[in-house]
Amino acid sequence: MADIFRRHGPAWRHANAGHVSLGQLKVMSAIESCRTAALGGHVARCEDCAHTVIAYNSCRNRHCPKCQGAAAKEWLAAREAELLPVPYYHVVFTLPAAIGAIACQNKAVIYDLLFKASAETLITIAADPRHLGARVGVTSVLHTWGSALTHHPHVHMIVPGGGISLDGSRWVSCRPGFFLPVRVLSRLFRRLFLEKLMAVYEAGRLNFFSDHAALAHPQAFAAYLAPLRKIEWVVYAKRPFGGPEAVLAYLSRYTHRIAIANSRLIALDDNGVIFRWKDYRIEGRDRYKTMTLATDEFIRRFLIHVLPTGFHRIRHYGLFASYKRVENITRARGLLNVPAPQYEARDATGSEADEPQTLSHPCPCCGGRMIIIETFERGCSPRYRPTAPMAAIRIDTS
Repeated sequence: MADIFRRHGPAWRHANAGHVSLGQLKVMSAIESCRTAALGGHVARCEDCAHTVIAYNSCRNRHCPKCQGAAAKEWLAAREAELLPVPYYHVVFTLPAAIGAIACQNKAVIYDLLFKASAETLITIAADPRHLGARVGVTSVLHTWGSALTHHPHVHMIVPGGGISLDGSRWVSCRPGFFLPVRVLSRLFRRLFLEKLMAVYEAGRLNFFSDHAALAHPQAFAAYLAPLRKIEWVVYAKRPFGGPEAVLAYLSRYTHRIAIANSRLIALDDNGVIFRWKDYRIEGRDRYKTMTLATDEFIRRFLIHVLPTGFHRIRHYGLFASYKRVENITRARGLLNVPAPQYEARDATGSEADEPQTLSHPCPCCGGRMIIIETFERGCSPRYRPTAPMAAIRIDTS
């Protein structure tokens, strides 16, 4: 992505001046500068073999494909202690394409409604004695893209297969292999979302431009929503995970995912950007395909997935709501009669002030300890030089 933005970003920004948000411009700038001298960095040297490397700082932007691995690890470490020894389910709530078109022009409002309506739906049905009759915990993650970078807003929910009974006296487990009926979830989700959508519309919180400008008139908006009240909205639940470790592995792939990872990019040439994508309408190996998009269109598609500033794309509800999460998880463990997980205490004091800072990864040459010997600021060059790569030794046996 950085190569694409550096090579084609200036021309794209000039051609689209006035139609690019400040947030999108900041994302482009961050990705272009990530892990370059523009952000500063440090020099590390091996204590044993003196192998020296230069590492440039990351931009830490949540849309940058290079920076999400470390962020995911930090987030997962915090979640590990919260896992319960029960099956976990994956439930997905998807907005119809007609709502997605409105969301493009009202991201913060529509995405927030998606979070709230889906969480309220799942918590309401789970609390119904005809289904589970329990208070459940939900971790929701917003994705706004399809595999081909099209706009496709949906939330992924990770939910324990059970919850605390409504009177708080016991843990209620769902039926093996079955969490909640998806058709019931779908219809309640449809009703709740449309009710909330009408409320924000009547409050004047929606904006309409271009092809959707006519929706500013109430009659046109009501006519636009009418077909959506009759179709089935897509909600589905996957099979339970194998255990807590599988939940963490799955979460690590979903929580900090961005619209497209560098690993899916194949080439950048005169024809555009070539990348791998998955056609979910097809089963088996044939669903994995390649696509070529003109560079301008590829950049446009990537940037439509930039979230509004300050918008939280990972949220917790029910038992996992932040203000009572620790108390609820402790209560759930007590009802399940399982002890809290024990973790080794970490040294909070760290190294002594006069000791050099070390890196967590070993020397790539000998496995020795890497020590930081220099740090340099944004736009500056380090005094030390990296170790030159070893020349390959060729033995001619002819």
